[in-house]
Amino acid sequence: MKRTYEDILLVIDMQNDFVADDGRCRVAGAKSTVAAISRALASARERGWGVVYVVRAHRPDGSDAETFRRHLFSDGSGVCVAGSRGADIVAGLRPEADDYIVVKTRFDAFYATDLDVLLRGVGARRLYLAGTQYPNCIRSTAVGALERDYEVAVLTDCCSAATPDVAEANIRDMIAMGIRCLPFSDV
Repeated sequence: MKRTYEDILLVIDMQNDFVADDGRCRVAGAKSTVAAISRALASARERGWGVVYVVRAHRPDGSDAETFRRHLFSDGSGVCVAGSRGADIVAGLRPEADDYIVVKTRFDAFYATDLDVLLRGVGARRLYLAGTQYPNCIRSTAVGALERDYEVAVLTDCCSAATPDVAEANIRDMIAMGIRCLPFSDV
């Protein structure tokens, strides 16, 4: 039976390589958002929203990573290598059976993925973004959603950046573009 969801919570890049203390590309503020994202997930599911996890998964040689990150693969370890611990979604935020997973290799979750096809297929109108990090994947995905005529809200208590200044600057810019930025409790 086809599932439909007008509201979708997107959980972006909450993977060990970005969140864990030993993550290869750890974002300083990411770990502190896990509890808020967990609460948002529980509330979204209670409300009957769809949940989509957007995750990075790269080839071991990094040939599908951004050019500025390819050097991280030269020693054989890489970042979010498909099947590695670093690519795993962090404990406490694991997907449930009805959730969707979309794999990406760039900042914008719409770029070269089936995210838009999935969202249109389930009838999505409103997207709520959570995850890491503001200047890269959150902002790029929010703009990508806006360009595709979705109503977009960035959940400020569920998103992170390397510093509070970076978060605040990106929030100001996104608001200026017409993207709603608010804590989940205000949704």
